[in-house]
Amino acid sequence: MRVTLVGPAYPWRGGLPLLVTDLAHRLAVEGHAVRVRTWTHQAPARLLPTLALTAAEGTVYPADPVLSWRNPVRGWQVGRAAAASDLVIVVHYTTIQAPVLWAVARAAHRRARVVAICANAVPHEPRPGDRPLTALLMRAVDAAVVHTEAERRALAALTDRPVAVAALPPHLPDGPPRPRAPGVRQRLLFFGKIRRYKGLDLLLRALAQLNGVHLTVAGEVYPDATDLGGLVDRLGLRDRVDLRPGYLPAERIPDLFASVDALVLPYRSATASQHVALANRHRVPVVATRVGNFPEVIDDGVDGLLCIPGDVADLTRALRELYAPGRLDSLQAAAPTTDDELVWETYRETLLTVDRDDRQMPRDGAPQDGAHG
Repeated sequence: MRVTLVGPAYPWRGGLPLLVTDLAHRLAVEGHAVRVRTWTHQAPARLLPTLALTAAEGTVYPADPVLSWRNPVRGWQVGRAAAASDLVIVVHYTTIQAPVLWAVARAAHRRARVVAICANAVPHEPRPGDRPLTALLMRAVDAAVVHTEAERRALAALTDRPVAVAALPPHLPDGPPRPRAPGVRQRLLFFGKIRRYKGLDLLLRALAQLNGVHLTVAGEVYPDATDLGGLVDRLGLRDRVDLRPGYLPAERIPDLFASVDALVLPYRSATASQHVALANRHRVPVVATRVGNFPEVIDDGVDGLLCIPGDVADLTRALRELYAPGRLDSLQAAAPTTDDELVWETYRETLLTVDRDDRQMPRDGAPQDGAHG
């Protein structure tokens, strides 16, 4: 099968470029002819300050940087070329790109099946226009794949296209876990992009209620994040918080996880995250809020702890429970192992078959041509 995959890829950095790269490699190994089309400019820097990698993480899949969020006309040209494929997969995660992806999908749909991976069907921080722009894109595709049931419900309210749920497959850039010395480190970890919806300010306020517990914060700081340095000072936490702003190269992740007791994900909202899978790989328990896919991948009280989103008191309660005698040892011992290949197999199968049993009429009501005729 000829497949065109449209989304962020190397040299862009972050989870989605790794997902796109891994998916391209896996489809190619199965014998599909895969072409990746990626972005020259993903979004305005003030809204999405994503920087490029200076060195590759993992094995790069060749990608053509041909799209800009500013240029839907170029998106139409890319879509017309992609129409020669049997399947076009567009990766949607910000509505800033929706008009360009709509142009790609609409042009490609003349002959190819078009499936959208909607990584943020429920925006973390909604803006005016999110719903109509997402609905516009959905009118140009045959079907969509999302990563949680909540996302499926939200997207189903905007489209009559088939929407399938498939668990987010692991696409982890780091190396093997480091040996962990026994004992309690009295150190927690907040890891990843620092944005308001991720709730780091809530974690800092909870930390101020605990005695002797330290926190490492490692990640790129986005413009919508709270003034972290000022908040740390106001809470009197300067000697207990280690701020490490900036992108953390993959080879440094194992040592970071080996130095902490638990990963804390105090998100106000979420869709799907691979951070729990990353923590499981390193035998590090997770404290998270009940949002996104966290309740699906954390067995509360068994291999991690869940708490109420936006509630500092409940987050403090969970962190105190984490440090109850024997609790860390039991949570670490129960860290689950997953069959990564089975998750990936299900994901690929979903992408390849999502609309096969529920054909839709094209946008103008006429029978489809080409591969759909």
